[in-house]
Amino acid sequence: MDSDDIGLFGPGSVTWKVHDEPVLIVAGLRSLYLQALHPLAMAGVAQNSNYRTDAWGRLVRTATYVGTVIYGTTAEAEAAGRRLRGLHARMRATDPLTGEEFRIDDPALLRWVHVTEVESFVSTARRAGLSLTDAEVDGYYAEQRRAAALVGLDPAEVPGSAAEVADYYRTVRPELRMTREAAETALFLTAPPIPWKLSLPARLGLSLGPPRWAYLGIAGTALGLLPPWALRLYGGLGLPTTALSADLGVRALRLALAALPRDWREGPMQQAAKERAARLAATAA
Repeated sequence: MDSDDIGLFGPGSVTWKVHDEPVLIVAGLRSLYLQALHPLAMAGVAQNSNYRTDAWGRLVRTATYVGTVIYGTTAEAEAAGRRLRGLHARMRATDPLTGEEFRIDDPALLRWVHVTEVESFVSTARRAGLSLTDAEVDGYYAEQRRAAALVGLDPAEVPGSAAEVADYYRTVRPELRMTREAAETALFLTAPPIPWKLSLPARLGLSLGPPRWAYLGIAGTALGLLPPWALRLYGGLGLPTTALSADLGVRALRLALAALPRDWREGPMQQAAKERAARLAATAA
């Protein structure tokens, strides 16, 4: 039965071990800061997205897609991939430097987004205190080639180890730069509009209520977790955050989140996947 399918990964995978960490909310933001440094990727988002007017809606849709790939059944993950490929196939953007049109589903751009996401996930989890061996990190990258295939990439052309990710970054870095769009996006990511339910202090005339301060702390930590070369590109923006303070901050956040009730730490898809895995294990016993 499809409803009893374990999905692309499962309880024995490094992927489930990494994504069991609620602190990966910081990793998602870190990946967006990284992605903004690629001029074509940034142009594609700016020309095809309403992220400024629907920032939280876009965040929820992205989180839902990632959750479906990680914790959904194989059929659910493949269906989500088909929908995303269909959406990307219709999109075009214009290179702001050359004026040339390009496809959003260009493999080079898809690969950039994929690598920045998975590298952000595993490196943030590790720096937050999750115990991962070098072999497990390589295993995570290898497993995530399955996710790369869903968006239309050839898994053989996607970095599958920490060494291959490092080589990829060295290769792509000459293409990266701080553009006006990147700077504007980074500023937006650092101080986006807070949903009205969380912005009561602002409605009372206080511009920086607890939700805003909390988010600024997360954004500062995400920036501080960027690779040194990316931080240098963002040198003009600089929040007062260092790699050391970012490490301390993300570790403290992980401990705080671990103290929350399970229903707060795990979303419905994650809980359903664990229940499905337990049911399958009991059936096989």
